[in-house]
Amino acid sequence: MLIARVIGDAVATMKNASHEGQKLLLVQPVQLDQTTPRGDAVLAVDAVDAGPGDLVLMVTEGFSAMTAVGRPDSPIDMAVIGVIDHVEFVEADATTD
Repeated sequence: MLIARVIGDAVATMKNASHEGQKLLLVQPVQLDQTTPRGDAVLAVDAVDAGPGDLVLMVTEGFSAMTAVGRPDSPIDMAVIGVIDHVEFVEADATTD
């Protein structure tokens, strides 16, 4: 899973029949600081009605992406599966008992 920022919508005049009615988003994976890009922007199927500017959780493995959008036999590699409201980092305790 990756954290990403939605940077736009995508419109396809022709797509696989299994994608009919599915919203496509252009998302930019980001580092944990939520602003630094992590690789290239990608297209992902939207399972949560996210929009431009939203910080989202994205799955990048085919089976997880397909089942997240309810299309287990579709050719989908990436899907947005959650909108992130807040990120908090907690320092791990380095001591052991």
